[in-house]
Amino acid sequence: MATKVEDEAGATVTRACRAVSDTAEQVFRALRELRVAAAEQVRLVRRAGREPATADLAALRPMLFGHLGALIAGIGFIAAPGLLSDAPWYLEWWQDGPSGAPVQLLRDLNPASSAFYDYTHWDWFAGPHSGAERTVCGPYVDYLCTDEYSLTLSVPVLVEGAFIGVAAADVLVRSFEGAVIPSLRRIPAPALLVNASGRVVASTTSRWLAGSVYRGAAGFTAHPCGDLPLRLVAAELPHAS
Repeated sequence: MATKVEDEAGATVTRACRAVSDTAEQVFRALRELRVAAAEQVRLVRRAGREPATADLAALRPMLFGHLGALIAGIGFIAAPGLLSDAPWYLEWWQDGPSGAPVQLLRDLNPASSAFYDYTHWDWFAGPHSGAERTVCGPYVDYLCTDEYSLTLSVPVLVEGAFIGVAAADVLVRSFEGAVIPSLRRIPAPALLVNASGRVVASTTSRWLAGSVYRGAAGFTAHPCGDLPLRLVAAELPHAS
């Protein structure tokens, strides 16, 4: 029979899992809103008898700017190759600039260039393209955007069942940690949050720091965080005698 201490410990794990889910849900809520807006913009243009162009995606900017700050350091719509009539490859991506004003991310999207940025190979694009409803990538050092340890969360964008691109957002690991670590620290045992490949996102133990890899360990149990591709791993408490 579980002791009162074990019951309370289990409750703290449950609450921590909920805090992780709630934090990620803030970002996915913004991405679902962006997904709806991007799909509707493409529909509107097609109803007018033409294919969408880069200028049409500018209509998304007020929404993108409104989501920057707090958790989200960068956000945008990344078009499936061939979607736009005037740019085979394109991303409408904005991030917080040094002055606090939104800054557009500009990359070399010319396939003939040696510096061509083929975003289709990144997991945050490939996951939604393959049918994943929610993708969480990282943590990784984001040399392309923030130059910091980051997570990228993404969802697919469809029009009439056809994939047209990805809605994605960058979250700095330090911001995500700030939101979830207080709940992890209430667990009366070492605890860490890992992604689907075992990469550590946040931790209360120096044994596994953010960015390191957890491959399993005796005395540790993994707990799901809702339907997210994240698990909360916590050390088991010794049974009371």
